[in-house]
Amino acid sequence: MVTPPESLVVPVRVKPGAARARVGGRYDGPYGSALVIAVNAPPVDGRATEAARRALAAALGVRPAQVALRSGAASRDKLFEVSGTADPADLAGRLDALRETS
Repeated sequence: MVTPPESLVVPVRVKPGAARARVGGRYDGPYGSALVIAVNAPPVDGRATEAARRALAAALGVRPAQVALRSGAASRDKLFEVSGTADPADLAGRLDALRETS
């Protein structure tokens, strides 16, 4: 898979069924250093994945339509692609800051 230059691939670890939804923290998973996203939605029929996609978009300040699942539909470890961004370096900085929060 080729990633366009205005895109950013984000490894994510989803924690479904959390008591409190939040974005932040680091998890060393199969895709490297992943951003942790806890969602209230259960891991049923893609609801947790959709909630994680929307939470990631909100945390990065982009529209949900700009965030697409690239792999990991049935796994807690996912790759999302954020596309159509004016400044991928700025998004990378935001991601690093989110990974450092716990």
